[in-house]
Amino acid sequence: MNDQVLIAGAGPVGLTMALELARYGVPVRIIDKIPEATHTSRAVAVWPRTLELLDRSGAAADIIAMGNKVTVANILSGGRPVASLSLDQIPSPHPFALMVPQYDTEAVLRRHLAAHGVTPDLGVELLGFEQDEDGLSARLREPDGAERTEPYAYLVACDGAHSVVRHHLGLDFEGDTLGLDWTQGDFHLSGYPFPSSQLAIFWHEDGPLLFFPMAPDRARVITSLGPSTATPPVALDQEAFQKMIDARGPQGITLTGTEWVSAFRINERQVENYRSGRVFLAGDAAHIHSPAGGQGMNTGMQDAINLAWKLALVIRGIAGAPALLESYDLERRPVGAQVIAASGRMTRIGTLADHTLQHVRDFAAHILMGLSPVQRAITGLMAEVSIGYPDSPLNGPSQGDAKAGARVRPVAGEGPFGAGDTPLFTACGGSGAAELAARFPRLVAAAAPRSDAGAFISLVRPDGYLAAQVADAHWQDLVPYLQRIGAERGQPLG
Repeated sequence: MNDQVLIAGAGPVGLTMALELARYGVPVRIIDKIPEATHTSRAVAVWPRTLELLDRSGAAADIIAMGNKVTVANILSGGRPVASLSLDQIPSPHPFALMVPQYDTEAVLRRHLAAHGVTPDLGVELLGFEQDEDGLSARLREPDGAERTEPYAYLVACDGAHSVVRHHLGLDFEGDTLGLDWTQGDFHLSGYPFPSSQLAIFWHEDGPLLFFPMAPDRARVITSLGPSTATPPVALDQEAFQKMIDARGPQGITLTGTEWVSAFRINERQVENYRSGRVFLAGDAAHIHSPAGGQGMNTGMQDAINLAWKLALVIRGIAGAPALLESYDLERRPVGAQVIAASGRMTRIGTLADHTLQHVRDFAAHILMGLSPVQRAITGLMAEVSIGYPDSPLNGPSQGDAKAGARVRPVAGEGPFGAGDTPLFTACGGSGAAELAARFPRLVAAAAPRSDAGAFISLVRPDGYLAAQVADAHWQDLVPYLQRIGAERGQPLG
């Protein structure tokens, strides 16, 4: 059987998918119909959970070195402060929102991917595919125009909102288009009233204005243009953007140069299933939503990381339980729905047109966002550190305070879960951890007990979520769980 995985789309989601598979020793080909890497910056924010997961491949440090750390999110209305959210309190080794152009993020991912001997094949178009229980055949058009059909084990669609793969499968992209037009741009500027470590959202009666600082003299600026019409929206040029800033933002900000501008409408859509046989959908091919919160790219990259270790275990013959691949949709589709709902709420709150409702919003936001529990809830959702899989079919027995499916918080000084060239579960405990590693040498690595584990042994997935936890004295209760994960692959049980 051909073990190679074909990835359609060489943006940040496809590159993350390719990097994860390649470092786990899975043959991969990543293609994109564009002839060269893009030099525009669509996404700009990389959130803490994404950085935690990128620590596993070593890419996070390089991306952080290229970006601007934002630790405060300010909300103002009518020039008056409404709330200030402290991102540096996020429980993560990376307590900040990293503002970095998407092309820089992609460049780092390509460089790390090349270290594993894989280079994206640009100018290659996926024309169609067929699949059966034994594999998948993809029809490709190469840059020279030649068409050929090649065999693959699986196909991962990371080919964006207009996904060819999704259309070929006939999957509905259910949802709505919101009735406002928007424009955004990356600008050089002066007079920004906050340090570059603080982003700012200005609520205005005519529409919100958002600043995401990428450097002391550069920012992503987003604003609404008004109700949508039959005519597609047109991006504002620098002069028009300046007038919008003068009207909706603080005085004194001057745009001094333009890197890039675009216009868009907000779609809130999600495919009904992230998997169709040997085909998986990730990122914008599976879900799109408001850019409020800057979570689109992050959610897609986390889709890829969730799927990659499962595919690697199956392709490498380490595990074969059907539930392993089935869990991708069951885990990630609820997350996509949650992000769509949360970003949609943020957009609707910021675009209230009724003056009375605006005053109520400002008052309520000022009170509620001043409360520590509310701040933790909002920043945890934005940073995606509160995302988990409480209803996952992969969840095993769960004793103690920690619940299966929850993120296991990284500990400073300890290596990230899932690093290395095999997607191993990590057994954190006493003698039981070593016993489990000995019985399942291709599936489990032993680690010392975590400081907050008490008298429990924890089994942590390769993507850093808790698979199961039992009393250390009862570590053998985890054996049936690992036998189930390794079903049909003859795991050595000792």
